[in-house]
Amino acid sequence: MPHRPLAIETTPRLLAFALRPLPLRPLAAALSALTRSVAKRHPALFRRLGPHATACFVLDPTDLPFVICLYPTTTNPHVTLHRNSQVGDAKIAGPMSALLGLVHGAFDGDALFFSRDLVIGGNTEAVLALRNAIDDAELDIGAELQAVSGLFARPLRRAIDIAQARTGFSLTRSENEGF
Repeated sequence: MPHRPLAIETTPRLLAFALRPLPLRPLAAALSALTRSVAKRHPALFRRLGPHATACFVLDPTDLPFVICLYPTTTNPHVTLHRNSQVGDAKIAGPMSALLGLVHGAFDGDALFFSRDLVIGGNTEAVLALRNAIDDAELDIGAELQAVSGLFARPLRRAIDIAQARTGFSLTRSENEGF
């Protein structure tokens, strides 16, 4: 379990406001490409979902102006984005920093749930399968982005480090987190 105290940052309001007019289809296409890359680099993650691999996971970053629907199918994993609330098999809602912190092992999901910083709905078994699969894969979204960025990997790493320092968001997996 991580030893970090809960320090849930929220997306700055100005940034969230600036994201409102953003066209969602290109962002969804980019996130889908990233999801497919993760599936290729970590195939066990998607297999570990078992019967929940066909579920629709609604990820609701409550401080952003869109909702993410993750479809982790083994044949065509993809993401869709929506401006309004969505219904899926399972839903995880909370500030974006909490959702990213879960992926990177910076936060304890149980602590986030009991502090009500994270709200779980729908099929909790599917949520637990997703959480366990991500934990086992030790995902690092920053590293995954670098893996698909080719020649831009090094400048992207610097940008990720700067963004992480300025926002307090967990954008990469720290070697010390989770121990």
